[in-house]
Amino acid sequence: MRREATMFDRLSSLVVALTLVAIAVILAALSGGDALTIAILAVAGAAAVAVVHGAAPDPLPEGRGEAIAEAPPPPPLSLLRHPDFARWADQERGPLIGTDDHIVTIANDAAVRLLGRHIVGADIRTAIRHPGAIDALTRADATDGAQEVHLADFPRPGQRWTMRIAALSGHERILFLIDRSALDAADRMRSDFVANASHELRTPLAAILGYVETLQDMNDDGDAGTRHRFLAIIEREARRMQQLVIDLLSISRVEADRFRRPTTPVDLAAIVRTTIASLRDSEAERPHDIDARIAEGSLPMLGDAAQLGQLAHNVISNAMKYGRPGTPVTVELVRDGARARLSVTDEGDGIAPDHLPRLTERFYRVDEARSRSVGGTGLGLAIVKHISERHQGQLDIESEVGKGTRVSVAFPLADEAR
Repeated sequence: MRREATMFDRLSSLVVALTLVAIAVILAALSGGDALTIAILAVAGAAAVAVVHGAAPDPLPEGRGEAIAEAPPPPPLSLLRHPDFARWADQERGPLIGTDDHIVTIANDAAVRLLGRHIVGADIRTAIRHPGAIDALTRADATDGAQEVHLADFPRPGQRWTMRIAALSGHERILFLIDRSALDAADRMRSDFVANASHELRTPLAAILGYVETLQDMNDDGDAGTRHRFLAIIEREARRMQQLVIDLLSISRVEADRFRRPTTPVDLAAIVRTTIASLRDSEAERPHDIDARIAEGSLPMLGDAAQLGQLAHNVISNAMKYGRPGTPVTVELVRDGARARLSVTDEGDGIAPDHLPRLTERFYRVDEARSRSVGGTGLGLAIVKHISERHQGQLDIESEVGKGTRVSVAFPLADEAR
């Protein structure tokens, strides 16, 4: 049909051109034109016919029109093979993998660092060697929706990742790997914190209740000495509970403020002097064993005076508790270049090297029985650590078994803090 229409168009053009030439020749003859004029018109007419004929479109070959009309649409462009997709994938911080029929066609830099460069071109079920991942990837063939699976102990024991599978057209898939290890560690830390706090509160509370019941059963039959001893134990345990609650509130406040840098100018030397004076005037044991070596003048820095005072109090009181009676507790505060360094040294039993990395953990104790006997809550150094971090300080703990322990914190002075 298309070919017949094309031939008809060409014949129509020729008929129109010849008719125009004939009319031109007749008019020239009737007007008395000479032979040269008539010849020129005839040549011009012939040229017009040739131009019209040449301008007409060539007929399509037999069956060509039908083939073009019925050609199938081009296949869709693969997203995974688009250059802009590869550029975007490498900008993603988390591991991202693209697969086609389970074969890895693209892996961003984060995925290569996690699983190795060899995964490109490999079967994703062998690249991610985890039973949960293999099962989810196999089931992904039967669904076009997004899937999510949790991978425990992946890629190493103790870690946990989440894998999200997004289906594209055909057998193409995009895999997103999300590290959940830090969130799990935080959840475990919160659970441990609640469990430890409950245990620490339950122990003195049980002692208090036990001695109160004993006193009630005694009526007036017990001697005054026994009653006085029981009441002293109750008071000690109650004060221990009180100190634990104070420390719990303190660590909560410090953690809430840990991302807010202090902006108030303070004098660290004045804070440490005030803390030492307070400890010497208190009922704490060994107040006169403190050997203060405080730098002359002021040591200005940006800080929270209350928290810095608490840090100094915790470090010095720890040395007084765990140092041997009659030995000095040396408190030294000096300017160390652009920093102020507070160091507290005791001459106690010392701490074994394997315990040092865990001393700032909440409720961690080297000797639990001794810590309880001296009234420790297990939160003192954890509070010191958080206060130090908020003030951009550097905390160092050195110890030698049988000789003693040295705890030092270096803070940037005011000019450096800004």
